[in-house]
Amino acid sequence: MTDTPPSRLPSLPTLALIAAGIVAAASAAVAVSRSSGGESQSESPAARDWRVVGWAYAESGDAKASAAAYRKAADAEPDNAENWSSLGEALQTGSTNVVPEAEAAFQKALGLNASDPRARYFLAVQKDLKGDHKGAVEDWLALLRDTPPGAPWEADLRRTIGQTASRNHVELAGRMPAPGSGSAATAGIPGPTPEQLAAASAIPPSQQDQMVQAMVARLAARLKTNPRDADGWIQLMRSRMVLGQKDQAREALRSGLAIFGADAASQGRLKSAAAELGVPRA
Repeated sequence: MTDTPPSRLPSLPTLALIAAGIVAAASAAVAVSRSSGGESQSESPAARDWRVVGWAYAESGDAKASAAAYRKAADAEPDNAENWSSLGEALQTGSTNVVPEAEAAFQKALGLNASDPRARYFLAVQKDLKGDHKGAVEDWLALLRDTPPGAPWEADLRRTIGQTASRNHVELAGRMPAPGSGSAATAGIPGPTPEQLAAASAIPPSQQDQMVQAMVARLAARLKTNPRDADGWIQLMRSRMVLGQKDQAREALRSGLAIFGADAASQGRLKSAAAELGVPRA
C-alpha cells in the first residue's frame, strides 16, 4: 500500500463546520451526549474509529451504513452509552414508526448513563410517534431543564417542544425554562468539542467537501419549508461565511429579514449575528 499525501489540509473553520454537522441529530439536531458531562471518554480506539465512520455515513444520508458502523462501535465498547444512543439515532431517524431495535438501544444507553440527552430525546420522539404527544413534550421539557445554558442543542430542542405542543394543543404557558446565554451568531450553530474536531479531521478531504456541501444544502432546503427559524438562518449565514460564500450569506440574511419582517426581536438577532459574522449588508 502506498501513501498518498492529501491534496490539501482542511482549515479549522471547515473542520468546525463539519463537526457541527456531525453532532446534529437529523430529526431535530439536538442529540449530542458528550457535552452533558459525566460520561467517560472512549477507551477503545476501534470504537472511536467506528463512530467516525458512523458520523460520516449519517452525514451522507446513508442511515443503514451508519447503523452498521455504530453496531461495530457498540460491539467494541459495549459499556459506552454514546455508542448505543448513536446506534438508536441512526436506526430511528427518518422513520415515522417506532423502530424496536432503536428503542432497545436507547434503553441500553440510559442504563449506562441515565442523563444521555440523545437517548432521552429520541425516546420522547418515539412517544410522539406512538401518539403520546403530551408525554413527549413532558420528557423534552425535562431534558430542557437539564440542558446546560447555551448547549448546542438548546435552540432546536425549544423549537421541537414549541412545534409539537402547538400542533397537538399541549399547554406550554409558563413552563419553558428561560433561554440560555450566548451570542446571537453562535446560538444557532453547535460549538464542536476537541474530540469532534479530531473526528472531523480524520475524514478524507474529498469527503469533507461533500459532507459540508450536503450539510449546507440540507439546511437551506429545510429553511425553504420551515422559514420561521431565526437560528436556522443564523446557522446558514455562518456556514456560508465559513465556505467563503459571502453573496449567499448576504442572501440568507436578506431572506431571513424578509421572513421576520414584523418581528423586531428576530430581525435584531439576525442583524446582530450578521455583523458578528461579517456578512455583507443585505
